Amino acid sequence: MIDELQVKNLALIQEATLSPSSAMTVLTGETGAGKTALVSACKLLMGSRGGKELIRDGAATCEVSGRFYEDTDRDEDVSVCEEGLVVRRRISADGRSRASLDGQMVSVTELAERVASRIDLCGQHEHQQLLKSTTHRELLDRWAHEELEAPLSAYKEAYRAVADCAQELERIQELSRSSDARLEEAQFTLRQIQSVGVVEGEYEELLLVTERAEHSEALARGAMEADHCLSGDGGALDALAGALSALQSVATYDQALEGSAEALREATFLVEDAAREVARYQEAVEFDPEELASAQERLAAYQGLLRSYGPRVTDVLEKESQAAELVALVEDTDGQVQAAQEKLDRAWERLRECAEALDAVRLQKAPAFAAAVTEVMRTLEMGGAALEVQLERLEESRWAEGGPSSVEFLFRPGVDMQPRPLARIASGGEVSRVMLAIKVVLGAKDPVETLVFDEVDAGVGGSTALALARLLKQLAQDHQVIVVTHLPQIAVVADSHYVVEKTTGTHPQTCLRSVQEEERVREIARMLSGDTSPAALTHAQEMLQQASN
Repeated sequence: MIDELQVKNLALIQEATLSPSSAMTVLTGETGAGKTALVSACKLLMGSRGGKELIRDGAATCEVSGRFYEDTDRDEDVSVCEEGLVVRRRISADGRSRASLDGQMVSVTELAERVASRIDLCGQHEHQQLLKSTTHRELLDRWAHEELEAPLSAYKEAYRAVADCAQELERIQELSRSSDARLEEAQFTLRQIQSVGVVEGEYEELLLVTERAEHSEALARGAMEADHCLSGDGGALDALAGALSALQSVATYDQALEGSAEALREATFLVEDAAREVARYQEAVEFDPEELASAQERLAAYQGLLRSYGPRVTDVLEKESQAAELVALVEDTDGQVQAAQEKLDRAWERLRECAEALDAVRLQKAPAFAAAVTEVMRTLEMGGAALEVQLERLEESRWAEGGPSSVEFLFRPGVDMQPRPLARIASGGEVSRVMLAIKVVLGAKDPVETLVFDEVDAGVGGSTALALARLLKQLAQDHQVIVVTHLPQIAVVADSHYVVEKTTGTHPQTCLRSVQEEERVREIARMLSGDTSPAALTHAQEMLQQASN
């Protein structure tokens, strides 16, 4: 969600700050005051292209900054963004654009990836997700998540299995086309490694064996000297025994010596154990010239392989496996290719089954989704307009991880009219209201945090305006909603109200200010009748009171 939006030198705006509510915020003002400039600011943060024509006359640069946060509890008034995302976009008079995320320079593409998914600009064709047929399947799936989760997961698993099998078949086919030189090299590698008979762990053991054998005389001498020092006449054990005897003879006179005596007893046990181990080691040390020569010869064979195929034994074993696979494949090319092809065919068979199951659920849920959206559209008095969902099975070569069929929303303007793709025939206001209806139907299932409506009230009045206001307020229960509007019916239900005004004079500029209480009453009155007469003020006050009840 947007915690704060700062704009400098954009269009007619010299400097403005917007701190929208986490629920519903409205922007109102006279036509031409510059409300759309704030929508343009959102576009820039979403990665939209921006040129020097956006810069305010007389300024060298324009800059838009935004701070975003994730609202974890919509019942709590979140006013400070402690762990949010700070986004900044700057455009210079030379047309160059710079962007940053949390102070780090990023590309406009990365800006779009990180920020665009957080905001839907409803009514602005440049960012209208509803006009992109690629998002229609995602919207349908989100609405029918519970029913689609299992078949969609199965389809995706089968799709990835087909991709893996196809990759494996291609790899085997590539190996089967290996040249004679490559085959001869593999055969030579295999002979060399197999002649040694590499065993994992043996090389490390040989290093230890040869190290001990080469230094057996020194090891035996050291063990013998240690044994003499520990258990020989006058050695450590005799000294410990004497010290223990001396303490025990006087410990009866002072119990404080018992602790030292106990420590000497434990030390005696430890030294006795060490002496026995050293004695056993001394007896076991042997020097076998033939064993050493055999180990050195085997070690040299290993080291030769490591120089050629190392540096590790695991690398040698991997080379052996690769060479063996290539040799075996060439010897049985047809068999291995056939086996891989059969595995791919089975994977495709499974994928087709999953595709049928997935499409069956989508075909079942699509009419219900379209009907739910159309029902909401009727409350907006859009005549006989309706939404239809069309599924079209694609060629298998065009299947994607999301499914085997395309999903497209069709818009029917009237009862007797032909439904056609929404992007081709719906007006900006109609698209905005259709998007509003879809968002209402999705409710909390929609992951987009912030919805900005700019043309949703185009051509709307009377009871439709009231219905529109109710739907926007309902939508604000699950989203942050920002509405640019001319309708007082919408403005009175907002949680936060900003007025956009344009000053007069030689250098006009757009100003943005938050209005509350009396100022808000005066703005509602202006929206109602164009003035602030006593009757208009009374009417505005009544509307605000009714909205708050």
